[in-house]
Amino acid sequence: MIENILEKYRRGEMTLEEARIAIKLFEIESIEGLVAYDAGREFRTGIPEVIFGEGKEILDILSIISRILEKKNSLIVSRLKKEQMHEIEKFCIEKGFFLKKGIGTKTVAIKKSLEEGNKRGKVAILTAGTSDVSVAEEAALVAEELGCETERFYDVGIAGFHRITEPLKKIVSEDVDAIIVCAGMEGALPSVIASFVDKPVIGVPTSVGYGVGKDGVAALHTMLNSCAPGLAVVNIDNGFGAAVLACLIARGRKKG
Repeated sequence: MIENILEKYRRGEMTLEEARIAIKLFEIESIEGLVAYDAGREFRTGIPEVIFGEGKEILDILSIISRILEKKNSLIVSRLKKEQMHEIEKFCIEKGFFLKKGIGTKTVAIKKSLEEGNKRGKVAILTAGTSDVSVAEEAALVAEELGCETERFYDVGIAGFHRITEPLKKIVSEDVDAIIVCAGMEGALPSVIASFVDKPVIGVPTSVGYGVGKDGVAALHTMLNSCAPGLAVVNIDNGFGAAVLACLIARGRKKG
């Protein structure tokens, strides 16, 4: 199919842009009948391949990792259990791959080589409390894999409001492109941050909270009901989604 596209381009039946789009659409590869590997995803979107680990057998995950890294330099594996994480760490040591994970995260980044690309922006990541750090670390890991620098400010929630002043000063002075705020319990911190800055704020409700907190549902509702403009909200504990959105914002701002 790609040969046909290239032949049409050679004959002048397609423009260069039309050929590029057509190639993107047909870059699909099956891995052992398990998954439809979208080989063109990074080319189209700038986001590397991501394997969702939850519910997958570890041998299947390792097989997918091997096949993808035959063609790509890096990938991300998310939502891993401790047993899966342990096996992946052993696998990377055996294969000579580089593995990176954050504090308490269920997500890892795996690379064949530690080549550095151009930086594509800067993202600030804040947490209300230390119980939110694992979600924030997932966001930081993913943001850095997507080429963004990160500034991290942890345990700066509204229970001690004075703690937020210094992070705010640094965020404003360093002109970050987007701000990720992870908070559980009542989930008020993202609204507070959004009221002080002129950058997009991405709220991440975390599953920290008991009783009426309902594992993050209360924090989610608070963020969705915020009256502070400029605040977007992702799903509970979705540090990955927040990081991708923040990096796309940063890239767009850099291009602009």
